Amino acid sequence: MAPPTPTILVVAGLLQQDGQLLACQRRRGSAFALKWEFPGGKVEAAESWEEALRRELHEELGIEAQIGPEAYRTRHEYPGKHTVELRFYHVVTFHGTLHNRVFEDIRWAVPADLPTLDFLAGDAELITLLSQGQLPLLPA
Repeated sequence: MAPPTPTILVVAGLLQQDGQLLACQRRRGSAFALKWEFPGGKVEAAESWEEALRRELHEELGIEAQIGPEAYRTRHEYPGKHTVELRFYHVVTFHGTLHNRVFEDIRWAVPADLPTLDFLAGDAELITLLSQGQLPLLPA
């Protein structure tokens, strides 16, 4: 019997602007290169999910974010690698100008267009819910 794969805690933010969501593409040469995801990252020891997301958004995009309610959670196993426990939070507001500090590309997309981007497998259920309007965005 194969040993269980490690579980990594990952948090991501749903940043909205004019009815669109910010999608980010992983860099060439990185793990899961050129796959799309929502900005965020690993939760570090002694951090809350919200603290981790605030830190990650500052590191990746140079913004100060007000984290809102949890939007969605899931677990996904990447066979032979690891399992991720994912929590997605609405980002109520953010201050500062977005600067792409770590991604190959970033873009705003309406929810219906999200399935046209090659998202990480762990995001698949969320992308379906968002694109079909089954998971509402925060009111503007």
